Amino acid sequence: MPAKIKHIAIVSDQYALQGRFYEAVFGMRSAADKRPERAVTVSDGYVGLNINPRKAGRPAGLDHFGVEVEDAERVCARLRESYPAIEVLKRPGTRPFAGISTHDPAGNLFDLSQQDMENRTSVYVEPPREQPRAISHLALRTLRADEVAEFYVDLLGFERLGRKAGDANHYLSDGRVTLIVMPWSILDYEGGGITRPGPDHIGFRVESLQAVKERLQTVGDDNPHLRPFPLGAGPEGQARLALFERCPCGAHHLADPDGVLLDIAERR
Repeated sequence: MPAKIKHIAIVSDQYALQGRFYEAVFGMRSAADKRPERAVTVSDGYVGLNINPRKAGRPAGLDHFGVEVEDAERVCARLRESYPAIEVLKRPGTRPFAGISTHDPAGNLFDLSQQDMENRTSVYVEPPREQPRAISHLALRTLRADEVAEFYVDLLGFERLGRKAGDANHYLSDGRVTLIVMPWSILDYEGGGITRPGPDHIGFRVESLQAVKERLQTVGDDNPHLRPFPLGAGPEGQARLALFERCPCGAHHLADPDGVLLDIAERR
């Protein structure tokens, strides 16, 4: 059975506000056991989104993801055997999802967890549920994209999905959520600001693009602090938006109030 992408983490100076945005616009629900002094955690019923308060020395933005596996120790043993250069780190018990953190061959961070880990709390122990607006994909822009994609297929059992001729991306599915592994090249940032390799954006699948756009307008009118961060302003913004729009999985592109990139598509 493949691993399941069950966790995405954002780091933000406005972590409480960010949580409200995802609740208000996408209908995500916060945990029953709230931790106001720590992260805000919301869920679409499958993926938990942790929005962590930014601390000194840690950059803001889309930070890492996490997978649920049947046996974390078996995965760690496989890493030691097949990927000896990759190290693992046991995490503090205060994390509601991560029991172990590690990285892929290009240094992209991800967490490992399993259902019976003692640290598991918050939305990660609540019963699964369905809702009209849910996370569909996470995009990772990375060096050594071919090697990284093969690593995730080999270690975590993700299924390769088809791609069009000439598409350099890799589409890896856990059966519900897709990890898109995109090649990173500094040349892609000509005409705009350069973003380092790492997580690029979150994708949502929704019941109606028009309904989401209307909801964004209503939420922003009711609370201007929850308006999306401007995207595509000026020549440099247009260059960054053009790169973002190369992802074939989104039909509408925006940024959350703290600038994390989101794309949205209707359910098929």
